[in-house]
Amino acid sequence: MFNVRKFGAYISKLRKQADMTQSVLGDKLNVTRQAVSRYENGESFPDISILVLIAETFGISVDDLINAGQPTKTEAILLQSDINKSEISKELFKEKTLPDDILNIASFLKPSLLDKIVKGFEKHDIDISKLKDLAEYLSDDTFISILENASFDTLDKDILEKFVPFLDDNSRGNIFKQIIDGELNYNFLELLIPYIDAYYLREQVEAAVIYGVLPDDALRVISRYNNT
Repeated sequence: MFNVRKFGAYISKLRKQADMTQSVLGDKLNVTRQAVSRYENGESFPDISILVLIAETFGISVDDLINAGQPTKTEAILLQSDINKSEISKELFKEKTLPDDILNIASFLKPSLLDKIVKGFEKHDIDISKLKDLAEYLSDDTFISILENASFDTLDKDILEKFVPFLDDNSRGNIFKQIIDGELNYNFLELLIPYIDAYYLREQVEAAVIYGVLPDDALRVISRYNNT
């Protein structure tokens, strides 16, 4: 597992060996001394572009820099893919540790790479419930894609609850439409109620019930919320 503290300690060691202050290193990296201090203490991880500058500053390879954090094989591949902007190998999706490795370094990776990884999960039939903690790192489009392709066995309230606060009004509206059309479980209404106009929501749910798309229980779900 990638250890950001060990990674930071390695940067500190390189800086001291070069007889360089944190301020001087910060100037070379175009960041503040405080940022360098956070890197070295393991409180934050440098942006991918900063990683390249660090490697160049100390005359080492990016591989050596990444390996200082003792990443798993999969974590190292993901970090390198982000740096090199390379495609994710299909073979990587066969790794059983992939979900855990992604979650461990998600905050270090670009959203565009994470989006590709999650879409790869869908193609390879991997349980997306393991990725619910990636909500804050994914784009709205990717989450909507997850909803469109997920089965009720893999999509549950816990997953949706993780994602909803990060979505915009249009994305929430798309989810609401899928519920009204009977494509998603009506119990998910409970999670969308705080974000949708009360009159519009009741009107749409009532119409769906009348036309037999949703069961009467859908009205009870929104009534419970209105009575609390």
